[in-house]
Amino acid sequence: MQERSSVGELAEQLRRELDRYSPGGKLPSSRALVERFRVSPVTVSRALAQLAAEGLVVTRPGAGAFRARARTAPAPAGDTSWQEVALSADGAADLVPRSVDASGVLVTLAAPPPGVIEFNGGYLHPSLQPERAMAAALSRAGRRPGAWGRPPVEGLPELREWFARGIGGSFTAAEVLVTAGGQSALTTALRALAPPGAPVLVESPTYPGMLAIARAAGLRPVPVPVDVDGVKPALLADAFRATGAPAFVCQPLFQNPTGAVLAPERRGEVLRIARAAGAFVVEDDFVRRLVHEDTGPLPRPLAADDPDGVVVHVCSLTKATSPSFRVSALAARGPVLERLRAIQVVDTFFVPRPLQEAALELVGSPAWPRHLRAVSAELKARRDVMTAALAQHLPELVLPHVPSGGYHLWPRLPDGTDEPALVAAALRAGVAITPGRPYFSAEPPAAHIRLSFAAVAGTGEIAEGVRRLRAACDEVLG
Repeated sequence: MQERSSVGELAEQLRRELDRYSPGGKLPSSRALVERFRVSPVTVSRALAQLAAEGLVVTRPGAGAFRARARTAPAPAGDTSWQEVALSADGAADLVPRSVDASGVLVTLAAPPPGVIEFNGGYLHPSLQPERAMAAALSRAGRRPGAWGRPPVEGLPELREWFARGIGGSFTAAEVLVTAGGQSALTTALRALAPPGAPVLVESPTYPGMLAIARAAGLRPVPVPVDVDGVKPALLADAFRATGAPAFVCQPLFQNPTGAVLAPERRGEVLRIARAAGAFVVEDDFVRRLVHEDTGPLPRPLAADDPDGVVVHVCSLTKATSPSFRVSALAARGPVLERLRAIQVVDTFFVPRPLQEAALELVGSPAWPRHLRAVSAELKARRDVMTAALAQHLPELVLPHVPSGGYHLWPRLPDGTDEPALVAAALRAGVAITPGRPYFSAEPPAAHIRLSFAAVAGTGEIAEGVRRLRAACDEVLG
């Protein structure tokens, strides 16, 4: 974190001094900047790269850095208003209008302003990411013979085999496709299983990114309520009968946002109900590798207990590593696998081979189990601190379930709470939280917020963030 701060400070200092040089004039050498500002050569290189990206500096290998020449006047803005008609007319005949709403996804991707505590993040804080292990894996991968060649479109056989072992049951590498992140895998699955205009059953509440995928594909998400034991089988059966939906999308392990785990007695019921309906179950097993230290034995993926090909399984390395380490898998049995493969090839060709090779290097290294153990311990500590702080300072927030895996809590707000107003007040108080409304495909039964404890720097920030949230609640709740 200190290195990144130094980069920004040096870039700002150089930006202020650019007027000393005429356009095309040479800046001091990297060595001179290192000595003058007492920073590392890496910091100088990154600061200059930042100015080059802004168009203020031009770097020439072997020659140095130069102030960029004045830019030419921008071309007059064109008239793009015609697109409103074109894009609207395109979906005029759709049974279910396609809409691309990324707001529910962007809330967990956008970096908050400086000084704001990030309770809305969807990924591990950099201090929790295996940065050294990933860098070493990528370096080793780049030196592998053929590492920069074209991979099999289904993915490297060794990586597919690793994912198959993780799913368990009798899954084999031949039934696994390597994909570019869980979001991409879910997109491929929904496109394969449901035609435009079809209903698709979803948990309620559920991951907003999946709802966005469904609506962008012209599908109609139909909610099926969940409780602390996961989806309710009787309501799932009713929803299949009422809609004829071809698929049900669920997260049986540490569900987002509730943290629920599908109860043992419900697992077989879900598969039986879907099989009777002639429908698929899309299992998004997104945080299996983010268990907490006090987690007991984990249930197997639904796919491991499904010999009939009802389940299309999605799993990923991204959540346990870095948002940029986008390697995941789709697993399925039967003819649907060929359809999934065809859609992926058309959309993306394949996942870049160097990234697949790096994934193999990472999961095969001694650093991988060490990383998972360290994250498991840290997530439990953070969860406990946040839970205790909420109980002490915000007792009016109801927390019906404390998960033993994942990276967030799902408090229910007092009846009548203005959810958007609380989110805005929290941001003014210096803490970013996620509103609950985007997690529901229909009217929500109550107001909620989602609080992440993985994206902050440590337990100190969690305690301070809850203190700031108390101030926001005082403002909104009175």
